Amino acid sequence: MLAERFRRWLELEQTAHERVLAAFDTVPADRRQDPEYGRAIDLLAHVAAARGLWLARFGVEGAETPELFPRDATLFDVAARLARVQSRWSSWLADLDDADLARTFSYHSIDGGHWESSIEDILAQLNGHSWYHRGQIAQSLRRLGGEPAVTDLVYLTRRGLEG
Repeated sequence: MLAERFRRWLELEQTAHERVLAAFDTVPADRRQDPEYGRAIDLLAHVAAARGLWLARFGVEGAETPELFPRDATLFDVAARLARVQSRWSSWLADLDDADLARTFSYHSIDGGHWESSIEDILAQLNGHSWYHRGQIAQSLRRLGGEPAVTDLVYLTRRGLEG
């Protein structure tokens, strides 16, 4: 089932975000005041905000619609925001089936345009959006002297074989 795949990818995304949050701690303390460090945190805050925005567009009760491009976020706040949005996504996706994924809905974009998309397309976009920004964050952390998190799907899903 396609719906089950999106539920699984959401769980893997949660693991990836936990790893990214931990990777911020690998940046030497004297480099954490660098503007690039703050921009990397803001990128992760943006990922959480985008997830929250789409929940609100889907009409999920209690969904937050924070600033889409937050500035001066803290790791503590981003971790809390990711946890909240992840919980709401897990609950919302729990009852979705493949027919729901094929359903289209209309929404307004932040630039005021009126659009229609399938739920499946939006979920695929959100996964790609997270991957893209995690890659940007990884580059920033490496430039700052940290060790980026390994968040590739294959690394999160593979199993070792004996012998």
